[in-house]
Amino acid sequence: MKKILIVDDEPNIVMSLEYTFKKNNFEVYIARDGQEALELLKTHSPDVIILDVMMPHVDGYATLEQIKQNQRLKNCKVIFLSAKNKEADIEKGLSLGANLYLTKPFSIKKLTEEVNLLLEEK
Repeated sequence: MKKILIVDDEPNIVMSLEYTFKKNNFEVYIARDGQEALELLKTHSPDVIILDVMMPHVDGYATLEQIKQNQRLKNCKVIFLSAKNKEADIEKGLSLGANLYLTKPFSIKKLTEEVNLLLEEK
């Protein structure tokens, strides 16, 4: 079963993504901020991480930097999903190693398609 980690502090987004990916036969993990995500990643290795940028404690950029330093997680696909939609924000996310940067508001259908495309690349 494919595993996905959803890291976002907005409950409505977390709930809708969790529902969608469970329906698509994913094992879903949830973290509400970067700190929680990094704790969870100590014991889990998801195939894909959907990561918000603006979160309490540890933001998405800092979280991704930590993920990329972990040898065990280096092949994990990361998608930023953020309301930060300026070119500089997107470039920063991609330069840190994200596979994709999608902006909010977003289409769940498009996000699901993108996740599946990334998983096919493995």
